[in-house]
Amino acid sequence: MNSSAPVDLLEGLATTRSIRRYTDDPVEVSDLRSILWHAGRAPSGSNRQPFRFLVLRDGAAAREAKSLLGEAFRAGWNAKREADGYRPSRFADSMQRYVDRFERIPVVILVCLDRYRAPNPMEGASVYPACQNLLLAARAHGYGGALTMWHLGVEDELRRLLVIPEHVGLSACITLGVPEGRHGPLRRKPLGEVVFDDRWGEPAAWAEGPDGSAR
Repeated sequence: MNSSAPVDLLEGLATTRSIRRYTDDPVEVSDLRSILWHAGRAPSGSNRQPFRFLVLRDGAAAREAKSLLGEAFRAGWNAKREADGYRPSRFADSMQRYVDRFERIPVVILVCLDRYRAPNPMEGASVYPACQNLLLAARAHGYGGALTMWHLGVEDELRRLLVIPEHVGLSACITLGVPEGRHGPLRRKPLGEVVFDDRWGEPAAWAEGPDGSAR
């Protein structure tokens, strides 16, 4: 197990951030097994458990897939940086390093949806809880992760390379590794800005953070 102090569930929920900077250290197989086991405990519609985890580590197909993904992620970040006008910053620097070193990320997981019916707007409810479980389990084992969607830029190529059936949806791409940084307090909107009481736009006087603050 990657060395880390035990994490209380609520502390984990309050402090698990997207981690995009990783060391070259591997993710231990025993830890990866535990992470995916806990991801698989997530709820899903009618308990069908349609989520599937395609793990890319260091096999021949995985290396080729990571190369494809690296190209897609660099293109995605370049487009986003230009469109949104990102200037040099801690976030922008972190993102640039993330995409530049993508092929070196120890574990990349394509979270898939094994469909039993035509695609529909509600199907994400049966796969994204598993994604959150996965990220929290990784945090508990001392790892960091980030959920992304830039894999869609090379979806057709990934399907051919990894022999993914047409009926299977590629719902998310999660990267995992030993953090160079750390998890910690998060910057989020105050609870009062995201919670309404009784009707839309009605402030909830009781909506405050655990410490009694507006956050």
